[in-house]
Amino acid sequence: MAARTSKVLLDLPKVYNSVLAKFDKNLIKYGFAYGSAVFKQDGTKIARKPMVDIIFVVDDSLKFHETNLRLNSSHYSFLKSFGPGVISKVQDNWSAKVYFNTLIPLQEYNAFFKYGIISQNNLIDDLANWNELYLAGRLHKPVQELYVSNDKSLSKALAQNLEFAVHAALLLLPDSFTDIDLYSTISNISYNGDFRMLIGEDKRKVQNIVIPQIEKFHDLYFPTLVKLKDFIYMPETNHPRRCSQDTSALASLHHLLNLPIPIQREIAYQWNLILVSTQDTEEALCSLASDPRREKIVQSVFKRIVINSSIKQSLKGILTAGLLKSVHYSGLKLMKMFKSLKKPTNTSS
Repeated sequence: MAARTSKVLLDLPKVYNSVLAKFDKNLIKYGFAYGSAVFKQDGTKIARKPMVDIIFVVDDSLKFHETNLRLNSSHYSFLKSFGPGVISKVQDNWSAKVYFNTLIPLQEYNAFFKYGIISQNNLIDDLANWNELYLAGRLHKPVQELYVSNDKSLSKALAQNLEFAVHAALLLLPDSFTDIDLYSTISNISYNGDFRMLIGEDKRKVQNIVIPQIEKFHDLYFPTLVKLKDFIYMPETNHPRRCSQDTSALASLHHLLNLPIPIQREIAYQWNLILVSTQDTEEALCSLASDPRREKIVQSVFKRIVINSSIKQSLKGILTAGLLKSVHYSGLKLMKMFKSLKKPTNTSS
């Protein structure tokens, strides 16, 4: 999975070693770092005290928190007083099934880190079904792997998630587009509808992520694009790549039938509401494939999932981070947003 690795902005190997040394590595099955402190983003300068974002995937949430409360009790909010059982239930039963500890100081590097915990079963479920489009959406973009998984079911789900993303993006794109358009559309699947994009994020976040990482995106998605060569043409030249795709009803149906099953069912349900129909899923998708309203229906389904997930996860964050850290973290996000509003917008050709 080398396509997920990258040269980072900071001297992060030392930072990673310092962070990982704080945890019981035997309890972590897969892990990755992401965000603006890890990957260059246009229009974003490294903060005076940057924060490195990390996700740890574990087999047993309860066992992880039992151990981690002994090792790193100070990382937790007031919820630690209720014990690891309550913490694991908050993680596994609420919203995106992730538990975050944030604003953990790394004094020796004048930085912070934030880490989220998710069980492997719940991650695979999101990758396979897009029920939350939370970490599945995060993994639509390049990440820096810290622990490489040897679990075949997780590796398969990670690859399948990328394939879903390409099928989804092609349903939303015209017959001609650029590689920036493709990867921006993929990245936007999990951002469109996120209420944090309205109040706490750089308004050009997607563009700022994609443009400086364009070759990393291409490396990440190349295996899927090769599989879909009968539906999409992307030249082997360097960026910018001018792409084209088959937008026939037959091609659109192929993409619809290769989305996660719950997404297919929801698209069919929304289409049946418009038609006042009771077609089964396959019949509804066949009907939608040739209809110009297809893009709007597909987009609305993704947006509804993201709205629901982002609101619930943010409310959950107040509990897991605690009120003071939540206010601090939100303040940092707002400052970043206001700085972005002063910058001119760059457009791609």
